[in-house]
Amino acid sequence: MTHTAVTPLDLVKCRRQVDTKLYKGNFDGWSKIARAEGFRGIFTGWAPTFWGYSVQGSVKYGGYEFFKKWYSDLVGTENAYKYKTWIYLAGSASAEFLADIGLCPFEAVKVRIQTTIPPFAKGTIDGINKIVTTEGVGGLYKGLYPLWGRQIPYTMMKFASFETAVEMIYKQLPGKKSDYGKAAQTAVSFAGGYIAGILCAIISHPADVMVSKLNADRRAGESFGTATSRIYRDIGFMGLWNGLPVRIVMIGTLTGLQWMIYGKLSSNTLLHSSANPFNQTTSRSSWVCPQPVVRRLQMSRRQSHRGTKE
Repeated sequence: MTHTAVTPLDLVKCRRQVDTKLYKGNFDGWSKIARAEGFRGIFTGWAPTFWGYSVQGSVKYGGYEFFKKWYSDLVGTENAYKYKTWIYLAGSASAEFLADIGLCPFEAVKVRIQTTIPPFAKGTIDGINKIVTTEGVGGLYKGLYPLWGRQIPYTMMKFASFETAVEMIYKQLPGKKSDYGKAAQTAVSFAGGYIAGILCAIISHPADVMVSKLNADRRAGESFGTATSRIYRDIGFMGLWNGLPVRIVMIGTLTGLQWMIYGKLSSNTLLHSSANPFNQTTSRSSWVCPQPVVRRLQMSRRQSHRGTKE
């Protein structure tokens, strides 16, 4: 839903990445689109955006919790806490790798619908059918490598920087996290998410430009490396940063809303950091240690304590 809500921003961003002279800015783009295509034109590409990011979000967030626990169990109790940032990074990268396989076909349709005037397809299914008919199934995945290049660093930064940003915010506030109500914790989640979103937008933007360019301008039979080299020669290094300001606003808002919603949904579950027993010693930490790891750490500490007494 959050990605769908910012479709107007994404539309202008994608078209400016493909043709830098098309619009002077967001408002210029929206006004020209509205005049030429009507108000509905501003939401061009909303359907593949909705379906694609629904698939991706489900796999990403669910996979993050799975891989975070799996890697924690793999390295052991003490190391899981000691190297928690590396757990965030490994878990988020693994989840995103799988999530992008589900996202890629919808992203290919979305970019083509948004960057062709008039749109090359009437909707998601029509777009998928047209690509498969003319290019085969591989046509839906010709942007997969740059998509991984965009989304994996993006998601690693998204999860790791969010956890760090929230922890830093609580360190600046008086008292413990548990002292604050749900509304205040939700506000902190949004602020932490917005900060994370800005960093995500910057680190992943060159790959985002390449995703748009490859889906709109990759020639039939052209290899990934050849297409990437040709596009880079055309746009140069500075061209990789086309549309960055609007993407910062889009991704910052998007990520803030996602973490705010995620925080509210998980506030009464074991995913929420207030349920983390480690908060008794690191009260402002936002890290969520998987419960089996918590139990083993508590048991080992009790055994160590008994051995000291004896």
